[in-house]
Amino acid sequence: MGTSFRKPVAPSQDKRWRIVDATMRRYGNQSHALIEVLHMVQESFGYLDKDSVRYVAMSLRVPLSQAFGVATFYHYFTLKPPGKHTCVVCTGTACYIKGAGKLLADVENHFGIKPGETTSDGNVSLLTARCLGACGLAPAVVFDGQVAGKQNSAEMVERLGRWEQ
Repeated sequence: MGTSFRKPVAPSQDKRWRIVDATMRRYGNQSHALIEVLHMVQESFGYLDKDSVRYVAMSLRVPLSQAFGVATFYHYFTLKPPGKHTCVVCTGTACYIKGAGKLLADVENHFGIKPGETTSDGNVSLLTARCLGACGLAPAVVFDGQVAGKQNSAEMVERLGRWEQ
């Protein structure tokens, strides 16, 4: 005689949870779908909050510690809401040699944020990527999905400054 499993209730009535639920069903609500489902939550909501990770863990019947372990281990996942705008600085070898470290230091000095942080007004999130695959454009930066090559600190700070307003 097995115990019955009651499907957890989604964290909110938001219709995006239907997409997440469909993804879980597609994988048979099996634990091996954990990463794929977390990707869908992040794609749908922009980040993973505690309630969403808890819901996915309960739905897939994986320990909460395992779900949070996956969410914090993989660089792709974020547990904080993103800013209105995102700036991704490539830190691959070519970009780093050509000044990515200085770009990051200058953004920190000017805006007071480090990689992985968002300005207090919620306008700008600063992220890094290990490689954008745009080595010929080093140092490369992605501003709201648009790649900009051969960046220097003055250009970058000026562009980010426009997002502050």
